[in-house]
Amino acid sequence: MTTNESPPPPDPGKSLEKLDANLARLEELTQRMLAAMSQARQVPTSLQGPNHELYAKAATALWADMMHNPAKMIEQQVGYWGKTLKHYVEAQQVLAQGRLAPPSDPTPRDRRFSNPLWDTHPYFNFIKQQYLINAEAVQTAVAAVEGLDAKERKRLDYFSRQIIDMLSPTNFLATNPEALERAVETEGQSLIDGMENLIADLERNNGDLVVTLADKDAFRVGENLATTPGDVVFRNHLFELIQYRPTTDQVWRTPLVLFPPWINKFYVLDLKPQNSLIQWLVGQGYTLFVVSWVNPGPEYRDTSMTDYVEEGYLAAIAQARAICGVKAVNAVGYCIAGTTLALALGLLHKRGDASVNAATFFTTLTDFSDQGEVGVFLDNDFVDGIEAEVTEKGVLDSFFMARTFSFLRSNDLIYGPAIKSYMLGQTPPAFDLLYWNGDGTNLPARMAVEYLRGLCQDDRLATTGFALAGQSIRLADVTVPLCAIACETDHIAGWRSSYAGVQKMGSADKTFILSESGHIAGIVNPPSKNKYGHWTNADLSLSATDWQAQADKHAGSWWPRWDAWLSQRSGKKVAARVPGDSTHPVLCAAPGTYVTDRPAL
Repeated sequence: MTTNESPPPPDPGKSLEKLDANLARLEELTQRMLAAMSQARQVPTSLQGPNHELYAKAATALWADMMHNPAKMIEQQVGYWGKTLKHYVEAQQVLAQGRLAPPSDPTPRDRRFSNPLWDTHPYFNFIKQQYLINAEAVQTAVAAVEGLDAKERKRLDYFSRQIIDMLSPTNFLATNPEALERAVETEGQSLIDGMENLIADLERNNGDLVVTLADKDAFRVGENLATTPGDVVFRNHLFELIQYRPTTDQVWRTPLVLFPPWINKFYVLDLKPQNSLIQWLVGQGYTLFVVSWVNPGPEYRDTSMTDYVEEGYLAAIAQARAICGVKAVNAVGYCIAGTTLALALGLLHKRGDASVNAATFFTTLTDFSDQGEVGVFLDNDFVDGIEAEVTEKGVLDSFFMARTFSFLRSNDLIYGPAIKSYMLGQTPPAFDLLYWNGDGTNLPARMAVEYLRGLCQDDRLATTGFALAGQSIRLADVTVPLCAIACETDHIAGWRSSYAGVQKMGSADKTFILSESGHIAGIVNPPSKNKYGHWTNADLSLSATDWQAQADKHAGSWWPRWDAWLSQRSGKKVAARVPGDSTHPVLCAAPGTYVTDRPAL
């Protein structure tokens, strides 16, 4: 065959034979899938969704509204019917004209429907438009329900949207043109690969369906993640303390102790050199200590918030002070670890202990009067279910935390990845952040309930006081100089709530920085990328809205601005310190052992 000749056409008989073989293979895989699913845990009904009272109350309110104001309900229904029928008639008219094309499409752009066939193919376009018309009708009806308080309305809206998203035609093979095209192109191989991916996820998680977001073979903690050089210089039953090796001849006298959240691993701040906050801080001349929390098993069931503060926070601070020979450290808390840092600072204040010189809070909630998007999971129906689960098991399994946070971004973290993996048969991407996202930790039973009841539900830290180590701690007890960084689109720790907590803290020296982007990207925002900007405003007496309206907008990362703030509170420069001392021998190299431990449950 010369270079100008076309390749021979595929043999239809062989293609059909391969397709039949792949379909037969699907039957075999189905049996394997059912065997894996039979091993799944029995998730309590209370943790599957809101109790039926919410929907019953909404239905009752809707019925009462219909009885008292039938015109409004008729108007809604007529509007919905009108749009549905109009679209159907328009589609029929185009086909009657002999054109295999969709009618006009006024629906909004939606990245779920990015495949061109959603716009050009009459069948898929009809399905898409009808789905979006139905979704709009449901959302309109929910918004019009009266007789619900603000919290109930928010939950009804959220869970209604979850149902709408779940029923998207993109989530089903028969109505997903991209998946169907791929299946035909690969003679069914994509479906085989997708089924293999699905079964692998089920088997990897003992029958629980947890979508793998990143290629698990592409990363190794300590090899291509969490690689900043350092050493474990202290270990107890709650944490390992990592001291990072200096890269400058001199360092600031006051060391920095960083507390990451214990619902995830610390290495989100050390994913790779290009975006590692840990490596960057070392390069700015800080003696940096980072806490690596233990991943608790059932034997930790009675570990309390007081234990985490006394034997976690205060122990880490004491060890860093001893190693560096200083009276005080600077401390950083990220997310839930920032909330607990506020408790620790309040306890130190009550005791007259000046072990912390200044504190920084990353995306931290301390005022839970507005719980944000996470609040839909903080009513008694869910929390009662969590309390029952941890009472039985001793820990809150990371499975539940991961699932909860994934549902806050279900199209991005559940349905989208599931379509790519299970329908298109694609291998999950080698994405370090998504790998970290799937590497969660458990929570001790007692501490989890104390956090959910006392802080999230009852908001005691911002109101009546949170009981800790025999003291009642309030935000007014946080009196050290502080800097708080919140993120504009944070769906976990809403920035306005973060700002409200800072306003109530007792410090006379407060700085508040608002970063662009969300809970992770707004924090992991290295200056070299010049990606997300930030706002500053010294007047913290303003409402959150007025604060932002009057704030100065700055291009680029907030890291250098924080460095300028932190260095002013870090004393003079001294000779660089190597990890440990005579009483704190190096136990092992960073990232340590706790970050990779998997407790037996």
